[in-house]
Amino acid sequence: MAKRKRLIPDYSTVTLSGLEYYRTRIEDADGKRVALYARTPEELYDKEMEALEQVGHARFHRKSPTVAEYCEKWLLMQSVHVRQTTLTDYTSKVRRHIIKELGEMRMADVTLDDIQLALVPVSKKSASVYKSVVILYKSIFRAAKESHVIEVNPTLHLNAKGGGIPQEDRQALTDEQVEQLLDAIRDLPPYVFVMIGLYAGLRREEILALQWDSVYLDTDTPYLTVRRAWHTEHNRPVILTELKTKAAERNIPLPTCLAECLREAKETSDSDYVVANRDGGPLSYTQFKRLWQYIVTRTARPRVAKKLVDGKYVKYILYPQLGEKARNNGHCVYSLDFEVTPHQLRHTYITNLIHSSVDPKTVQYLAGHESSKITMDIYAKVKYNQPDQVVKAMDGAFAQWDAMWA
Repeated sequence: MAKRKRLIPDYSTVTLSGLEYYRTRIEDADGKRVALYARTPEELYDKEMEALEQVGHARFHRKSPTVAEYCEKWLLMQSVHVRQTTLTDYTSKVRRHIIKELGEMRMADVTLDDIQLALVPVSKKSASVYKSVVILYKSIFRAAKESHVIEVNPTLHLNAKGGGIPQEDRQALTDEQVEQLLDAIRDLPPYVFVMIGLYAGLRREEILALQWDSVYLDTDTPYLTVRRAWHTEHNRPVILTELKTKAAERNIPLPTCLAECLREAKETSDSDYVVANRDGGPLSYTQFKRLWQYIVTRTARPRVAKKLVDGKYVKYILYPQLGEKARNNGHCVYSLDFEVTPHQLRHTYITNLIHSSVDPKTVQYLAGHESSKITMDIYAKVKYNQPDQVVKAMDGAFAQWDAMWA
C-alpha cells in the first residue's frame, strides 16, 4: 500500500541575509503572534506542529486550577456522600497539609517531587496521620485525572509505607495505676472525664459531647447513650449529632462507681454538658488541653522549665520526685510515676472487659468498633499476651492428641 503523502501548507517566503526562508506565524500561549522560519516547507511544517503542541500544553497548564481551588471543589464533592465527621477530618488535613504546602501551584504543574517535599513536615507526625494525608493526595489527584483536569497523575507511585512516626502501643493501666490516678485528681476538673473514660470506654470526642439528656441514672440499670461527637474548628467547639460510624451509636451500662460519680456531678451541674467549661458550654480545644494539664503536671517525669537569670528566662530540665510538691504550685504534688493519655483510659476499659471474659461481639458493641477486626486484634493481644493463658489454650487444643499417644 502506497504511503500517504502529508499535505504541506503553502508558506510565504522571505529573504534574510541573502538567503530565502519559508515563514509562518502562530499564536503563542499569551495570544501574541510569533514568526517561525525554516529553509524547506517540510522543516517549517514540523517546527510549526511542535510549536503548536507546546502552546496547547502551556495553555492547558495555565487554565488548570490551583491546588487550593481544586481541593476546595473536591471537598465540596465529598460532602455529598461522606459523614460530617469524616468531612471535617478531610477538611482539616487537606487545608493543613496540602493547601498550605502546594495551594498556589497549578494542578497540572504539580510533580511527584513537589508532593514528596510537601510531605516532609507530615512525616514528623504519627504514621496514621501520614498515611491518611497520602491517601488524600492520591484521591484528589486521581479525581482530577478522571475529570481531565490534569493529563498525568503525579501520585501513581506515591507510597505511604514507612512514613510518619510509629506510635507506641500504650498499655492498659493496672488496677494500682487506676487507683493512683483517681486519688491524684479527686475533686479536680478532669475527674469526671477520667471516670467516664475508665468505666464507660468513651472516646474523647464522645465524652466532651456527652449531655445529661443522654445519661439515665434513675433506671433499674443506669446507662448512658452515645449519640453526639465533639470536634473543634479554629479552637471553637462544634457538637455533631451524626457520628463517624453507625457502630459509634450505642448504649453503655454504668458500673456502680461511675453511676455514683455522675449522680454527684449532676447535683452540682448547671450545664447541659457533663464535662463543661465555666460558662456551661462544651470545651474548646485549648480548654481541654488545660483540663488534661491537671494530670500532666502531677506526673513525676523530666520536663523543660524556665527560671529567671539576670533578668532573662533560661530553660532547664526539671526532675520532679514522687511525693514532692511542685515548685510554683504548693497545691500540686507529683503523685503519678507513669504517663497517661485520654485514649489509654478507653484502652483500659476494653482490656478490663476482655480480662473479665466478656465475649468479643459484646466488646465490639460496647467499644463502638465498626469492624470486628479491630476488636479481635485487641482481643488477641490482650487475651493471649500472657504465657499462662497461651499454655492453657494449647493444652486444651492438644488434649485429644495426648490421649491418643498415652
